[in-house]
Amino acid sequence: MNQQAEKKEQEQTINVGVIGAGGRMGRMLIEAVQDNPQTTLSAAIERQGSSLVGADAGEVAAIGRLDVQIVDNLTAVINDIDVLIDFSLPDATEKNMQICAESNVAMVIGTTGFNEQQEQVLKAASEKIAIVYAGNYSTGVNLSLKLLDMAAKAFGMEADVEIIEAHHKHKIDAPSGTAYMMAEAVANARGQNLKDVAVYGREGQTGKREAGSIGIHAIRGGEIVGDHTVMFIADGEVVEITHRARARMTFAAGAVRAATWVIKQEVGQYNMQDVLGLND
Repeated sequence: MNQQAEKKEQEQTINVGVIGAGGRMGRMLIEAVQDNPQTTLSAAIERQGSSLVGADAGEVAAIGRLDVQIVDNLTAVINDIDVLIDFSLPDATEKNMQICAESNVAMVIGTTGFNEQQEQVLKAASEKIAIVYAGNYSTGVNLSLKLLDMAAKAFGMEADVEIIEAHHKHKIDAPSGTAYMMAEAVANARGQNLKDVAVYGREGQTGKREAGSIGIHAIRGGEIVGDHTVMFIADGEVVEITHRARARMTFAAGAVRAATWVIKQEVGQYNMQDVLGLND
């Protein structure tokens, strides 16, 4: 490649579409897209009936006019998008995956709470396009998953594992996607199927703790961005691995980083550890 071609490639930016442009996370994603020199906001999508349809996405995000009008139909703008970032709700994301798969548009998905049927739609879409799907896009959380793998392998079944997560009062699903990721990291490292060993909270006469089980507990209140602690409780010692998020922009910036990475990948499903090179 000659110098002129290299310069042209460097100057080209990735056209990013954002789902839920008027929500809290959507507004931060718009800001993060504009802050990243490799990306440009090319489309902003809201739900049908939203009062924000027709508004300028930059003004809604309070970062100044971008001349990108918020629309309520992904199909209408799909040809303007290289990568779609979707942190919405499972039913909406399911439809968006199908649209992107049909239009050969890569995706970064942060939606949590998929049911089994929606997981199958994700699998089918990832056979046509490149998708990064993660319950958390922060560097710290994904580093924590690596540490959890190490700790679980070191302790084996000698330690009881309990996971405690806390989020703001507006979060509608529990446990969090990150708590599931952490539980799966422990279960996989110990050769377990999480569905067989997970225990969600405790109440009443539960009997003694079953060996090998993984306890998962959710706290909701105030404006907690996201706290997660995994306890390895062995006889005579306790090891805790904790991550505390202090700003949601961390997740938005991570998602945009994933968008710059996924556009270069082959068809398939990836996670944030792939983006960070932690699976190498």
